[in-house]
Amino acid sequence: MQAPRRIKSYVLRAGRVTAAQERALETLWPVYGLDTGDAPLDLDAAFGRSAPHCLEIGFGTGEVLVGLAAARPQVDHLGVEVHRAGVGRALLLAEAAGVRNLRIVSRDAVEVLERCIPEASLDEVLIFFPDPWHKKRHHKRRLIEPGFVALLAARMRNRAVLRLATDWQDYAEQMLAVCNAAAELRSLSADRTFVERPAFRPPTRFERRGERLGHSVWDLAYERVPRE
Repeated sequence: MQAPRRIKSYVLRAGRVTAAQERALETLWPVYGLDTGDAPLDLDAAFGRSAPHCLEIGFGTGEVLVGLAAARPQVDHLGVEVHRAGVGRALLLAEAAGVRNLRIVSRDAVEVLERCIPEASLDEVLIFFPDPWHKKRHHKRRLIEPGFVALLAARMRNRAVLRLATDWQDYAEQMLAVCNAAAELRSLSADRTFVERPAFRPPTRFERRGERLGHSVWDLAYERVPRE
């Protein structure tokens, strides 16, 4: 019997890839790109050293990903993004910044977590402004749901930190409910609600857009409960 097809949290749109981004995809992918199969990655080997590992899921155009890699050379940053234009843009930013502690995977993040990321290997996970799928009939496509959070927690080291942000209030409330219900996570908010935007996170283009539209932004932060 064939397994039911998983509902994906994104739709691949035929967005315009500029000539510069296309060149980056051809020439810079060998420098920063990781081609994955179904075997777990050796993250230390991928970066050529042993260091803390930060994963950003859905990095968009790479502003936060590359900025953090440049600001935190002691941390190895892994970005996952399915959209080619965003990957090309991030590659160009990485080259301009001269970072070497950055690797990119262009693949479904759930597949990457299930098949490629070893258990208890991540020190930090960032998910900023995932697609809110704001229409009620599309809420089933939202990335942050109990099964996904459990998968994330399994890949996080003890006391690793998960940070999320959204500019859609009902999605923020869903994130809060799902993460607060996860036994593997402990809120870093004193009242188990929202936290201040971390100083290291520059406002993204999505955040700036939300501010222009009068949207608030909600940040959440959780720590991986130590395994017994």
